[in-house]
Amino acid sequence: GGLDHVIASGEDINILVMDNEVYANTGGQVSKATPASAIAQFAAGGKSGAKKDLGAMAMTYGNVYVAQIASGANMMQTIKAFEEAEKHKGPSLIIAYTPCISHGLYAGMSHAIEEAKQAVNSGYWQLYRHNPALEEAGKNPMILDFKKPDFSKVREFLLTQSRFGNLLKINKEHAEMLYEKAATDSRKRFLRYARMSRDEVKFLEREAKAKEKIAANEKA
Repeated sequence: GGLDHVIASGEDINILVMDNEVYANTGGQVSKATPASAIAQFAAGGKSGAKKDLGAMAMTYGNVYVAQIASGANMMQTIKAFEEAEKHKGPSLIIAYTPCISHGLYAGMSHAIEEAKQAVNSGYWQLYRHNPALEEAGKNPMILDFKKPDFSKVREFLLTQSRFGNLLKINKEHAEMLYEKAATDSRKRFLRYARMSRDEVKFLEREAKAKEKIAANEKA
């Protein structure tokens, strides 16, 4: 709520959100930023609702620069986002994927860079920049910086972290249902961004060809 008031003011302010997807500073409670299937305090059976789209909410103001980054996955995109945010005359919001000890990375926090790459490659986390200055110049303000996610790898990514993996020990059937929902939520969000950036048709065509190739290999 406080963040919303700040960006609604229209002031020339730069905001960086380190998104670790829980209320980590008070012990790791479930938050609106927690994705479906994640275990957190007050969501011991895995969260059933989708993750809040903070970036999309900020975009509705029209004058807010918004970017979503993962420095471990794409350093150059991160640098571009910070440069553009600083130049923007008005509120800017950068949302950074932030691996956290509460995620329970099985490989350990020393592998956070690899984990961020998996998050982006699987489509679990999306990279984009939404720049109002482009719209003022008559261009599309939305730039999708990673256009080839493989959503079939979301489950594999989730199972690299105990916050997701431990759900299998509680209720395997329920866990698989929530993993599927997490993948579906990620795909829906990506497609919303792809429609905005006008990349949706190309992505769907590429996805369909990939599925056809897999099906042909299975028959062979």
